[in-house]
Amino acid sequence: MTKPSLPELLHAAVTAVGGTERPGQVSMAETVAEVIDDGSHLLVQAGTGTGKSLGYLVPALAHGERVVVATATLALQRQLAERDLPRTVEALHPLLRRRPQFAMLKGRSNYLCLHRLHEGVPQEEEEGLFDQFEAAAPTSKLGQDLLRMRDWADETETGDRDDLTPGVSDRAWSQVSVSSRECLGASKCAYGAECFAEAARERAKLAEVVVTNHALLAIDAIEGAPVLPQHEVLIVDEAHELVSRVTGVATGELTPGQVTRAVRRAAKLVNEKAADQLQTASEGFERLMELALPGRLEEIPEDLGYALMALRDAARTVITALGSTRDKSVQDEDAVRKQALASVESIHDVAERITNGSEYDVVWYERHERFGASLRVAPMSVSGLLREKLFADRSVILTSATLKLGGDFNGVGASLGLAPEGIESEDAPVWKGLDVGSPFDYGKQGILYVAKHLARPGREGTRSDMLDELAELIEAAGGRTLGLFSSMRAAQSAAEELRGRLDKPILLQGEETLGELIKSFAADPQTCLFGTLSLWQGVDVPGASCQLVIMDKIPFPRPDDPLMSARQKAVDEAGGNGFMAVAATHAALLMAQGAGRLVRASGDRGVVAVLDPRLATARYGSYLRASLPDFWYTTDRNQVRRSLAAIDAVAKAADDTKVADKAEVADEA
Repeated sequence: MTKPSLPELLHAAVTAVGGTERPGQVSMAETVAEVIDDGSHLLVQAGTGTGKSLGYLVPALAHGERVVVATATLALQRQLAERDLPRTVEALHPLLRRRPQFAMLKGRSNYLCLHRLHEGVPQEEEEGLFDQFEAAAPTSKLGQDLLRMRDWADETETGDRDDLTPGVSDRAWSQVSVSSRECLGASKCAYGAECFAEAARERAKLAEVVVTNHALLAIDAIEGAPVLPQHEVLIVDEAHELVSRVTGVATGELTPGQVTRAVRRAAKLVNEKAADQLQTASEGFERLMELALPGRLEEIPEDLGYALMALRDAARTVITALGSTRDKSVQDEDAVRKQALASVESIHDVAERITNGSEYDVVWYERHERFGASLRVAPMSVSGLLREKLFADRSVILTSATLKLGGDFNGVGASLGLAPEGIESEDAPVWKGLDVGSPFDYGKQGILYVAKHLARPGREGTRSDMLDELAELIEAAGGRTLGLFSSMRAAQSAAEELRGRLDKPILLQGEETLGELIKSFAADPQTCLFGTLSLWQGVDVPGASCQLVIMDKIPFPRPDDPLMSARQKAVDEAGGNGFMAVAATHAALLMAQGAGRLVRASGDRGVVAVLDPRLATARYGSYLRASLPDFWYTTDRNQVRRSLAAIDAVAKAADDTKVADKAEVADEA
C-alpha cells in the first residue's frame, strides 16, 4: 500500500471535525512536515480560525516518531487531549493503518497523592502526621471537599485534579497532593505501585504524542533531571507565553513565612544545635524583611548578605543533620523528613543563588498588601538557556496567533535565543518564520481607532477625558464592550465611574470567577466586561456580545518593574535599543493578543479602540500598529461612532429576527 499523502491526511482530519481545509492550514501543515523531516526549526504565526492544532498534529502523527506538544494553558491542554487528538487519531487510522497512542503529562502536584490521602499531612505543630479528615469539620467546606476527594480516589483512573468535578480550592487540594521535592519516590512509598503521577509518566513513555505544559517543559530543561520522555519533535503552542513561563520556573523566592515553616518542619528531626542555628538565621532574615522597600537591588546590601549567608549555612547544616538524626516519636518519619528536606533545600538554594551574585540574575524586594515582603531572584534573560536546552537534538516548531511583531519574527526569535532570520552562525540554531495569515478579512471586519485627540496618559490621575470618550463609545456600541485596562486600579476606577453614568451592566474582573464573568458577558449583548491582564488573552466570545474592544493605554511594563527595567538597561549597555527590544516588544505582544479578542468568527464585526494618542503620534506607534491585525485604521472620532451605531443596529435587527423566529416556532408548537 502506498503511503498516504499529507493533503489526504489533512483532508480526512478536517472532515472528521466537520470543517474544510483552509489555505493557511495547508501551508502550515506542509511546512511543519518539511521542518520535521530536515530537523530544523520553525516559528509559525497562525491567526485565529486557521485551525492550527490540526496544522501541526496531522504532520506530527504522520511522522511516526514521538512528539511532545507543550501549551501554556490547561484549557488548550485538555482540548488537545480530549477533543482534537481523539478525533484526529480516529480519522487518520484507516489511512495510516495504525492508531497512535497519546497521553497528557503534568507536574506531580496536579495528581492526587495516595500516601498523603491515606496517611495524613506532615504537620509542624504536632508530632508526626495529622489526619486531615479528622481535623476538618465534616460540615465545613474544606471537610466536605476532603471527604468527596476520598470517595473520588476510589473511582478516578487518572487522579488528575482537572478530572475532579466540581473542583476544589487550592487549600483543599494541598491536603492530598505533593510537590516533586516532597514525593517519597515510587520505590520507597507504600502506594508507589498505585501512584497516579507515576502511572501518567508510564503512559507518556508509551505514547507517540505527549501533551504537556510550558512549566513542565521548563522544569525538564532547567533542572537537568528528565521529566519528559525522549522525543524527536517538540511543538510549542501559544509560544508567545513561553519566555514568561520559563522565567517563572527559573525565579526563586524567599519569604519570612516560608523560612518559618521550614524551621518548624525541621525542628523535631535534627539536633538542638542545628535547629537553633536555623531558628536564629530565620529571625535575622525576618527582621530585615520588615524594613524591606520594594525595588531592585543592584548590589546586595551588607546586612542582607550576612542574613542570607547565615540562612544558607544553617540550611546546609540542617540538610546534613536530617540525614542522620531519627526521632522515635515521629510517625511516618520518611514523609515528615521528605517534606522538611524539601522546605529547607528550597531556602538553601535561593539563599546560595543570591549570595553567589551572578551578573545574569536580577534580585529585588516585593511587598504584597496581604502576604508582606518577599525577596526574589530571576534570570536577566532566558534566551541562552532556551537556545542551549530547547533547540538541541530535536526539531522545534513554535506557533501562536501572535509571534510576528512589528512586521517580522526577529523580536520573538531573539527572546528565544535565535539569531535574526536568515543569519547563520555556529552556535545559533537554523530556523525560519512563516505567517499563514488568517481566514478573516480584518480590513472589512474590524476598525482600529486611535483617540488621537486625548491627552497623553500620565502615571497618575483619573484621565477624565478618557472616561468621557469611553462612555461615548460604549453608548454608540449599545454595550457589547470588552474593556482591557493596563492596571486593576484603572479598571476599577472606570467601572465605578461608568456604573454611575450609563444604564448598561458593567462587570468587573475579580467580582466573580473569570468563567462566570465571561458567561454573563456573552449572554447579554448590553453588558460590558472590564478587567486587566488575563482578559487581554483569555476571552473567546464570538458574535454580537463583543463588538467593541477598548484598551485604555499602551501596556508598557511599569517603569519600576525590576526585571523588565533590568533587561532594558542590559540591552542599552550592550549597544542595542532597550526600549524597543523590551518595553515595546512587551506592549506589542499584549496589544496583538488584546486586539485578537474582537474577531473570533467570520461573521464578527467591530472596533478596537485605543484611548492613547501615542499609538498615532509616537515614533514607536508604527511598530505597534504593524503588530496588530490589519484592521481599517482611523483617528476620526465621529466616523467611529457612526460605524459602532451601524454595527449595533445590525446586531439588534438580527436579535429581533431570532426572537420573532422563536415566537413563531412556539406558536406552531
